[in-house]
Amino acid sequence: MTLLLIETLDWAVIGLYFALVFYIAFWANGHHLKKKTGGSNVLDAEGNNEKTSADYFLAGKNVGWFVIGASLFASNIGSEHLIGLAGAGARGDMPTANFEILATLILIVLGWIFVPFYLKSGVFTMPEFLEKRYSPAARTYLSVISIVAYVLTKISVTIFAGALVFEVMLGIPFWTGAILVVLATGVYTILGGLRAVIYTDMMQMFVLIGGAIAVTFFGLQAIGGWGEVVNTVYASTPDGSKFFNLWRPGSDTSYPWTGIIFGAPILGVWYWCTDQFIVQRVLSAHNLSEARKGTIFAGFLKLLPLFLFVIPGIIAYALSVENTTLLHNSEGVVDYDAALPALVMNYLPVGFKGLVAAGLLAALMSSLSSVFNSCSTLFTIDFYKKRFPEATEQRLVRTGQIATAVLVVTGLAWIPFMKTMMEGEGIFKYLQSIQAYISPPIAAVFLLGLFMKRLNAKGAMAALWTGFAIGATRLILEYLVGSETLIVADNSFIAQLVGINFLHFAVIMFVICAAVLVGMSLTAPAYDEAKLANVTYSSEVAATENLLANKDFWLTIILIGLVIVLWIVFSPLGIA
Repeated sequence: MTLLLIETLDWAVIGLYFALVFYIAFWANGHHLKKKTGGSNVLDAEGNNEKTSADYFLAGKNVGWFVIGASLFASNIGSEHLIGLAGAGARGDMPTANFEILATLILIVLGWIFVPFYLKSGVFTMPEFLEKRYSPAARTYLSVISIVAYVLTKISVTIFAGALVFEVMLGIPFWTGAILVVLATGVYTILGGLRAVIYTDMMQMFVLIGGAIAVTFFGLQAIGGWGEVVNTVYASTPDGSKFFNLWRPGSDTSYPWTGIIFGAPILGVWYWCTDQFIVQRVLSAHNLSEARKGTIFAGFLKLLPLFLFVIPGIIAYALSVENTTLLHNSEGVVDYDAALPALVMNYLPVGFKGLVAAGLLAALMSSLSSVFNSCSTLFTIDFYKKRFPEATEQRLVRTGQIATAVLVVTGLAWIPFMKTMMEGEGIFKYLQSIQAYISPPIAAVFLLGLFMKRLNAKGAMAALWTGFAIGATRLILEYLVGSETLIVADNSFIAQLVGINFLHFAVIMFVICAAVLVGMSLTAPAYDEAKLANVTYSSEVAATENLLANKDFWLTIILIGLVIVLWIVFSPLGIA
């Protein structure tokens, strides 16, 4: 593909869109600076740090439910999701959409179970909450692991997906595109502050949904409607049902139903309920009600990716049956992850191409900006400020920017290894598999820690390090075997270990870590009840609500019902 596929009107739309994005970012940053220099209410005896930090890292803790929900959705749906989910649809991996559907249920858990504790405890970061529940060592562990996880599962994957967009849609070489992504996002991130991130995220939500609707509409128009998509898929492959079925047998090597039901929620609890990248938006809420409404709104939005991103991938596959070069990359090799860009470039009219291209590029910038902001918060609050409590806000921000630059370089360096590990599997499965090796111990110490006040730091650290050792071993062996650096017999222990489905492996890890957490905690004295105030269900934070009179409760019931309907419709029963 060449630059000629993007015409003058498309470039104008792209330019206009980015101008609007940067205007909103400048506006939000200007609002932050105004508050920062707003007089005596900011310049206090403590050197201005507390209030300025709250405004910079948590948007002043005054954000409403709509902005929170939109930001949760848009920051989560980056280019790697758009590219990866559409690629999964074109590959016939519809069960991938279960991660999005399950996110709806996990967001309910975030709003009803986790958020009350986070807001009551007044923390800035998730590691800070872990320190309040367990110990400073637990805080340090989570801070380091979170930053490493951002490199492995967010920064490098987002850069990779963005570079793919540049290569497929704009004809720019992969590594040139990757560097452009980093430079553009660097400028965007320098504007700084969570307020700038979440307000641009809100605009991203409208663009992402609108652009995806346009892709679906014009794709269906090109092939002749949904019925023709179904007929073409079934006629062109021996097992057409896999394109429309969310469920696979427990013996499936990629997405067994047992892994989806029992393993995927573990990843979900870690990502949606304990990860700084996500929870930081909820911490910015004006109050508990706004935070909970934001998670419910985000839950409704997370039902859309199946229709907006996976279905277009299926449409692209159906169109490729006749247009045999549609899914080929610049080297002439079939690349399912190129499904969405290829659909955009070949079937959208002038103007719409520019809008969707801008949405894709801006989505990756939004995701990277969110990651960088979270990394900056973690490093600044959990490490630098803890060691230098008297540091000025300017010094704190500069430190965070330097840390971000280091992370960017590390993310670029990881891409070659990532490409080896994800070869043939697609972006989205790579993303989920890495998270499966990171999430179980963290999910265990957070989730069990809320309900079991007998758990303590000794058990938490033992569980965290046990999970780290198991996950790191699996990750290293998977890379060595996948790259054929290590040759093993099919029936060897290593081959069997690597051969365990990543979702099943997450379940095994969670059970082991939970057992270690409980067992080791029993070998040390229990905490004083006062230490657990606001961080366990033994405290006032778990006060009973009148659920039947709460609109949020009934919206939650509707949301759960919609998930069940989708599971039935896109199942063997629904297909039949």
